[in-house]
Amino acid sequence: MPAKTSRCLRPRAWRLAADPYLMPHHQETRILPYTAEEMYAVVADIERYPEFLPWCAQVTVRKRETEGHVELVTAAMRIAFHAFHERYVSLVRLDRHALTIEARHVEGPFQRLDTRWRFVPLDAGSEVHFLIDFAFKSMLLSAVAGVAFGFVAAKMAEAFVQRAHVLYGDARVV
Repeated sequence: MPAKTSRCLRPRAWRLAADPYLMPHHQETRILPYTAEEMYAVVADIERYPEFLPWCAQVTVRKRETEGHVELVTAAMRIAFHAFHERYVSLVRLDRHALTIEARHVEGPFQRLDTRWRFVPLDAGSEVHFLIDFAFKSMLLSAVAGVAFGFVAAKMAEAFVQRAHVLYGDARVV
């Protein structure tokens, strides 16, 4: 079963006019031949991001905590994109029971950086929902990032699908 993708890049023009630091967000849904649990495992494996995620040069897990069935991970990530090198820290909420992963910006060059993943089991594979919403503190970085935002977000999402392919093999009916 080939992966099916739908994407939505919403510029939020009315908010951009009010505040130049606000960026569009990227949202997409994919139907994939991998189980929801397999896709959850790929995204939850934060320490492995430098192996497959574009522009991710390093990840350091600073702290792991458990609140009930939810794991909270504080992770520092170093991003390298041409001359741009930045480090930021996120608090990642991993909920294996709900098959959701959320990351929120804690410190770094962003005014806001939120990502959300939701994995829905299907009879054959899964439906994966991905959202990224961010804005830089710097107006210059916001302007530069705004130009490439859709490309970068789509490339990131595709990297997770390709990682699943490497780990679990060719697309198959499950």
